[in-house]
Amino acid sequence: MNPRLDYYSASPKAMKAMIAMEALTSSLSIEPALLHLIKIRASQLNGCAFCTDMHSVDARRLGETDRRLYSIVVWRDSNFFNPRERAALAWTEAVTLLAESHVPDDVYEQARAQFSEAELVDLTIAVTTINSWNRLAVSFRQSPST
Repeated sequence: MNPRLDYYSASPKAMKAMIAMEALTSSLSIEPALLHLIKIRASQLNGCAFCTDMHSVDARRLGETDRRLYSIVVWRDSNFFNPRERAALAWTEAVTLLAESHVPDDVYEQARAQFSEAELVDLTIAVTTINSWNRLAVSFRQSPST
């Protein structure tokens, strides 16, 4: 698959804002290992090979195991994830698939049981940021390097 365009050079001002949002997301209250899990899951849902690859590599650098990485796609059927991670993954799916689910009350209650109000806002900002990156990468056919 060939890239359609280089969005960094096509609109540097827009990309500067995206980079600032990513930097903000990384400095919020959600622990880095969990951020990578939600970024991978959102990227899987959005069909973004570039971001799925990048965040899997980054997660491994932080000590994430291959078994857990392979199981993110089936996290509901895996016992590898703790309640906080499960709540974050459910929240990630509901926010990513917003038009389908409208973020159900039970998913909200599960998230509130694991995250403070501030953390839940921070988690939502992280999910919306990775969704924005996914939309850029998928739309303009950015692929992982081999």
